[in-house]
Amino acid sequence: MKSKLAGILAAALLCSASFALSQDAVKDVDKAAKDTGHATKVAAKDTAEGTEKVADKTADATKTAAKKTGHAVKKGAKATGKGVEKAADKTADAVK
Repeated sequence: MKSKLAGILAAALLCSASFALSQDAVKDVDKAAKDTGHATKVAAKDTAEGTEKVADKTADATKTAAKKTGHAVKKGAKATGKGVEKAADKTADAVK
């Protein structure tokens, strides 16, 4: 009788130990999931902010490049106009 009781108590102890360990595992998994969710949220926020900064810098660089390009085109058009005018004058002089 004592051996049956001891066996039942041993089995109960082993079951309760595995149950306690499984509860710890559940808590660990839950904490890991929460930590991962938090890290993902922070990473997404940082990525959004970085993307916004890069977009602003790209817009500024594009605006500056457009201004420089417009200025260069304007100078080139003036120079071409002067060259065409000189050539026309020379052609007119040659025709006279």
